[in-house]
Amino acid sequence: MTSGAQAGASRAARRIAVISAGLSNPSSTRMLADRLAAATAKQLSERGIEIETDVFELRDYAHDITNNLLTGFAPPALESVINAVVSADAVIAVTPIFSTSYSGLFKSFIDVLDPDALTGKPVLIGANAGTARHSLAIDYAIRPLFTYLHAEPVSTGVFAASSDWGASADSVAPLGERIDRGARELAEAIARREPATDSDPFDPANYLGEGRSFGHLLGGLAGE
Repeated sequence: MTSGAQAGASRAARRIAVISAGLSNPSSTRMLADRLAAATAKQLSERGIEIETDVFELRDYAHDITNNLLTGFAPPALESVINAVVSADAVIAVTPIFSTSYSGLFKSFIDVLDPDALTGKPVLIGANAGTARHSLAIDYAIRPLFTYLHAEPVSTGVFAASSDWGASADSVAPLGERIDRGARELAEAIARREPATDSDPFDPANYLGEGRSFGHLLGGLAGE
């Protein structure tokens, strides 16, 4: 690629899919996701890269995710979410910590993705819990999950305890600084990569393979 083409690629608009697995509304999980997304957009803007952000609250798709796990079929709304995530240039994934690990809703969504769908994709991991004692969950639970899927999580994972949102927030490693560091690493990973190829969110080929459709699958099940 020539230097001019490289410069053009670096300036091309990129898209980030933000996954928030919070259960309440409003939720601190969504607050953290929004701050990570805004910080990443700022970092990319400073590099002259336009950014589009799609934010998905997984609790809005909880029934569809369950149905997908039971039947193997994604309802249309969930299908659009899946395609947006797998076709994005990068993913910001934020989950609450329950019982020292990611939430069941978060893991269930990951389970409905094709095992190879996130290969090579930059991921910024975020997590929140009531106490800082759960901060290691990012490195012993969530990061290995994305590494197993051959994604490329950035070095900094951003954990927020309840105290990080109040007046008694950590003054040694403030949440804002951790967010900025993670966002900078994600922006650098995005800038190094070619823009993702646009894809039709309703194209079955994204899930079933090129040239195939749900009709093929249903026909096969019917013995045709």
